[in-house]
Amino acid sequence: MVGKFLVRGMLAGIAAGLVTFCVARIAGEPQVDVAIAFEAKADQAKGEAPEPELVSRQTQSGIGLFTGVMVFSTALGGLFALVYAYAHGRAGRLGARALAAWLAAAAYIAIVIVPALKYPPNPPAIGDPETIGLRTGLYFTMIAVSIAAMVFSLSVRRHAAPRLGTWNASIAGGLTFVVIVTAVQLALPVINEVPADFPAAVLWRFRVVSLGMQLVMWTTIALVFGAAIERLTRGHHRNPSWQHSKSASTP
Repeated sequence: MVGKFLVRGMLAGIAAGLVTFCVARIAGEPQVDVAIAFEAKADQAKGEAPEPELVSRQTQSGIGLFTGVMVFSTALGGLFALVYAYAHGRAGRLGARALAAWLAAAAYIAIVIVPALKYPPNPPAIGDPETIGLRTGLYFTMIAVSIAAMVFSLSVRRHAAPRLGTWNASIAGGLTFVVIVTAVQLALPVINEVPADFPAAVLWRFRVVSLGMQLVMWTTIALVFGAAIERLTRGHHRNPSWQHSKSASTP
C-alpha cells in the first residue's frame, strides 16, 4: 500500500511541478531579471567587470528552471506520500482529501512560512557571497526547528485532548508551536544584506512570488494526491478481495 501511495505522491509532485513552473516563468522570472540588471548596474558603477556567464540566462529561465522545479516537486510529492502513509489511520476519521489538505497546510507553515519570517527569500544582487554558507546553515536550522516544533506541538495536542477536550488541546498545541518558534527566531542572528538602494517594490514582489510558488506547489500536491488516494481507497472498498488475495491462494 505504501508503494501505491508513493507512486501517486510522485505523480502529484509532477503535476505540481508543471503548475509551479508556469507560475515561476510568468511571475517570478521578471523579478529575477530586474534584480540581475540592478546587480550589473551596481558592478558597473563600482568599475568592476561583469562576471563571465557560465550558463546563459535563457537556459537558466527555461530548461534549467523547469528541471529544478520538476525534480524538487517530484521528490516533495514522494516525501509527502510517505508522511501521509504514516499518518493514515492515525488521524481519526479524516478522509483522504481532508488528511492531505491538513498535512499540506502543516508542511507549508513549518517548511515555508516559519523559516521565511526569519530569513525571507531574496533575489540576486542581495547577499554577500562570503556569508552564503552561514545563511544556508541558519535557514535549514530554522526549517529543522520548525518541523520539530510542529511534531512536538501535535504530540502535546494528542496527550492533552483526553483532559482538555479537542478544542482546548488544539489551542495548547498551537501555543506550544508559537512559543518554541518565537524563542528560536529571537535567539538566531539577524542577517540583513539588502543594499540600501535596492528597489523595495522588486524585493517585495520577489518574496510574494516565492511564497506564492510554494503555496501553489503544496496546494496542487494536496489536491491531486488526495483525489488519487480517495479513488484508490474507494476502489479497494468496492473490491476488498485484494486484501485477501495472498491468503486465498494459499492451500
